[in-house]
Amino acid sequence: MTVFKILFWFSLFIIAYSYIGYGVLLYFLVQLKKVFGRKKNVNSDKSFEPEVTIIVSAFNEEDFIERKIQNTFQLNYPISKLKIIFITDGSTDNTATIIGRFQDIALLHQPQRRGKVAAMNRAMKFVTTPYVIFSDANTLLNPDCVKEIIKHYIDPLVGGVAGEKKIITTTDAMAAGVGEGLYWKYESFLKKMDAAFYSVVGAAGELFSVRTDLFEDAGEHVIIEDFVQSLKICMKGYVIQYEPNAFAIESSSASMKDEQKRKIRISAGAFQAMIIVKDLFNIFKYPVLSFQFISHRILRWTLCPLCLVMLLISNIVIVIQEKDLFYLLFFWAQVVLYIVAFTGWLFANRNIMIKALYVPYYFLFMNISVFIGFSRFIKKKQTVMWEKASRQKMN
Repeated sequence: MTVFKILFWFSLFIIAYSYIGYGVLLYFLVQLKKVFGRKKNVNSDKSFEPEVTIIVSAFNEEDFIERKIQNTFQLNYPISKLKIIFITDGSTDNTATIIGRFQDIALLHQPQRRGKVAAMNRAMKFVTTPYVIFSDANTLLNPDCVKEIIKHYIDPLVGGVAGEKKIITTTDAMAAGVGEGLYWKYESFLKKMDAAFYSVVGAAGELFSVRTDLFEDAGEHVIIEDFVQSLKICMKGYVIQYEPNAFAIESSSASMKDEQKRKIRISAGAFQAMIIVKDLFNIFKYPVLSFQFISHRILRWTLCPLCLVMLLISNIVIVIQEKDLFYLLFFWAQVVLYIVAFTGWLFANRNIMIKALYVPYYFLFMNISVFIGFSRFIKKKQTVMWEKASRQKMN
């Protein structure tokens, strides 16, 4: 019984720490840093407007690409200092033709599709500016995002800047929209705290910037290149800052099936990334960065899904062997949560709108996706080719 109780409390601690405890701890560490740390004032020079290149990767986006182009032209930054590159490798629709109508955009297109990483590596060969901003073709940027990102580079220790990802959900959004929206709101909070404490650990490709001379050609086999790229910059001694006033707006996935494509791909890529940046497990070499990397990312991708299983199994064994009210109540609490999650799944499949049921469903769905992603990683079945997922229409 002692073994099962250890498993129970260990599992409960890992789950609670990963999803709640780390955020709380980080918040208090940031407050302590504000009290005892030195204040930096590196963003006061409004005349700092260096040349910048924006790279947009697009694959079969003919329905949205013109809106993306107009959004890019509306960015509040000196047009003479803003270079724009769109890369459409492998697109089989009219995406490249539409982009080709605009003379102020450098269009890179080749019929072969080798994945987003290969496209980014190819596009970077045409960059001559000291800073580059990456953005996805299915997102819209706020007008001041370039200025808000670039101001951080006044600090020579800043190697990259992560913008915020905002998920637009409609009032009648189903499980995918509700779950994804809540997930990214919490992620944005953690990124803000991570950056305030030391550095963001993993940027989202929807809006991400780096110093050009720090960019590394990623192997074409890398699945989540934005995450790996940002961590490699941190491992060189730089930090990734977070700028909430620079954001990419994206509509939510059209269905849980489409959302599952993304989550499984990210999960498979996460296990690959752990191998690529394995030195980050050395807490003696990267004490602060390793603490953030393991607490924010690794626990969710490895132990948490396993701990959910162990928590239930150990709880069942303890309840069978002992008549302890606490363990009995906790067991029934787990049962209720799984029933609610299952009900959320049933309702989502029948387009029945009860948002309260979608949160536990999405939480369970994320953890199941980790198991599937791990299976794909082990079997080497996860391709780097991004399978386009359907999204809700953006107003």
